[in-house]
Amino acid sequence: MSTLNAIGLDTDKSAALAQKLNELLANYSIFYQNTRGYHWNIKGEKFFELHVKFEELYNDLLLKIDEVAERILTLGYTPNHNYSEYARQSQILESAKVSNGTTAVEGILNSFKVIMPLQREILAIAGEINDEGTSALMSDYIRSQEKMVWMYSAFLNN
Repeated sequence: MSTLNAIGLDTDKSAALAQKLNELLANYSIFYQNTRGYHWNIKGEKFFELHVKFEELYNDLLLKIDEVAERILTLGYTPNHNYSEYARQSQILESAKVSNGTTAVEGILNSFKVIMPLQREILAIAGEINDEGTSALMSDYIRSQEKMVWMYSAFLNN
């Protein structure tokens, strides 16, 4: 017989979901720090435009990091919080110093190629266990990020 956590979800199934959310947290954390680096180091004719866009993005990522960690806690588990664990678990790799706008935007788009499928996987798992809270969070993230991918791709003329 299964036991339920504080929000009425099966604890065993929630554990698998929390593990995936920790994976997302790791990827978001590396993505966040990479974007901070792009913001700090950007140079060139698109400096003013990209400097602002990168700041908007890293502020958005910081909010998502907090929401994902709090969701893990809500499920009854502990969010990872050290960068050594993030680096081990993340599919997004730390970027070197990037000052070229095109290279930075390509890095952002490559990060979304990791984040979005992972969020869709989490959305599917959450749906299977009737976790509306996690489902809503992932749906909101995906919708917003699809637009960002379109916009950053348009910047690159892709």
